[in-house]
Amino acid sequence: MTATIELDDACPDHWSPDFDFCLRVLATACKAAGLDHDVTVSLRFVDAEESRTLNLRYREKNASTNVLSFRADLPESLRANLTSEPLGDIVICPVVVEAESREQLKTVEDHWTHMLVHGFYHLIGYDHTTESESATMEALEIECLKKLGISNPYLLV
Repeated sequence: MTATIELDDACPDHWSPDFDFCLRVLATACKAAGLDHDVTVSLRFVDAEESRTLNLRYREKNASTNVLSFRADLPESLRANLTSEPLGDIVICPVVVEAESREQLKTVEDHWTHMLVHGFYHLIGYDHTTESESATMEALEIECLKKLGISNPYLLV
């Protein structure tokens, strides 16, 4: 199993993880989720305005957000001809991640890691719209983050 990423950083004035950081995190997330085939994920780091615009358009929320995930919707006939399954796009807003890191007393690197993992698990079908879904997704995130040396992000500080 190989994870491939495409990275577009539209926020060079803010800290964001480099290619190797993102690849390490997403490869670990793949393994923790038990994926056994090659996958490709597109990452885009955006400013607060682009995040707000996307959040409004796709979630009807008029505010910037930390992470958005957009699952690929390819026909099965096309997927069968690919060597790596395109999972979709993860969009992260560094400004929001930085602010949340400060508020939650976390390192920016740890919070970025969590946002990458969280976004990835949305791409492979996990969600948190019900308590049961939240519990399942959070447990997987906690397991993955532990493998990356990060403590449970859901514990209150």
